[in-house]
Amino acid sequence: MGRRPQPEIKQRLLDACTDHALAHGLPDKLEPLATATGTSTRMLIYHFATRDILLRAVLAHARQRQLTMFGDLLRGQPGQPYPVTLANAWTFMTGPEGQPYLRMFGQWRDGAAQQLLPDFRRAATTDWLGPLEEGLRSIDQPERATLVLAVIRGLLMDLDATGDSVRTNKAFADFLNTFVQ
Repeated sequence: MGRRPQPEIKQRLLDACTDHALAHGLPDKLEPLATATGTSTRMLIYHFATRDILLRAVLAHARQRQLTMFGDLLRGQPGQPYPVTLANAWTFMTGPEGQPYLRMFGQWRDGAAQQLLPDFRRAATTDWLGPLEEGLRSIDQPERATLVLAVIRGLLMDLDATGDSVRTNKAFADFLNTFVQ
């Protein structure tokens, strides 16, 4: 008779693997995840069946955390002008709390990572349109959601490529000033 499933252990392992991947990136092998979780690669395989299933679960879990966190930041805040909300969201996303997500999901521009979650790029674009439209509705401009998303994504790619936060922060602030006009 085999062991009964222990979802609480699997969830604890998933949380620890996700924390590790956010801090260090997705590893090529299971050993760093096993070390980070205090278990063995054999136990990771026992709970997740394969390396790819575990990595998919880690990515999906990190993505859900990001959607919750960034989505809340992008939604309109009562009593706060939406450009201020966007400025605060940008500061958070590009700051220490948001950087792990940007690093991890920045890997998705590479072809190899696409194989784990083939629909990720489309979802990573369309997932943000709803919160942006909702927030922009507060200033009667929900149709600008695609434009705002394109600017954010473009500047995040620029920041990732150049590391020039002064220039990208100024560019985003200049963009936000277009909402005042």
